[in-house]
Amino acid sequence: MSDPRVEEMIDNFSFLDDWEDRFRYLIDLGRKLPPMEEALKTEESKVRGCTSQVWIVDELQPGTPPTLHFKADSDAHIVKGLIAVLLSIYDGRSPEEILAVDIKDMIGKLGFEQQLSPNRANGLFSMVERIRHLARQEAARCAPA
Repeated sequence: MSDPRVEEMIDNFSFLDDWEDRFRYLIDLGRKLPPMEEALKTEESKVRGCTSQVWIVDELQPGTPPTLHFKADSDAHIVKGLIAVLLSIYDGRSPEEILAVDIKDMIGKLGFEQQLSPNRANGLFSMVERIRHLARQEAARCAPA
C-alpha cells in the first residue's frame, strides 16, 4: 500500500537531477522548520546516535483518533532538512499510522543511504527510531485499559 505523503516526497526529490541540488533542497526544507523553544532542547528530547545535536518532542492532539505533532531542531543544516522530510511524513498522524509507515522503503527510494555519510545515515535512522518510540509511548497511553 502506497502512502501519499511518502509518494509526494519521492516525487519532490525526483525532479532534482543531482545530489548537489537535492542537498540544497534539504537545507531549504530545514530552514522552513518552525523554531523550537530552547526549553524543549533537553537531554530527554535529544536523539541518541546522531553526530549532530538533534532534539525531537511530540504533543498529542485529542481527536478520533488522537494525532501526534512534532517539534524538532538540529544544529546542522542538512540534518535539519532530514528532520523536515521526516516531519512531512509523520506529523499529524495517529500513533498507529506513524508505526505503519514504511520509512526504510522511502529512504531507499530517495537514495539517502547511498548519498549520506555513514554517520548521517545512522543519525537519520536514529531520528526515525525516536519518532517511532514516541508513537509507541503515545499508543500505549491511549490504549483502552
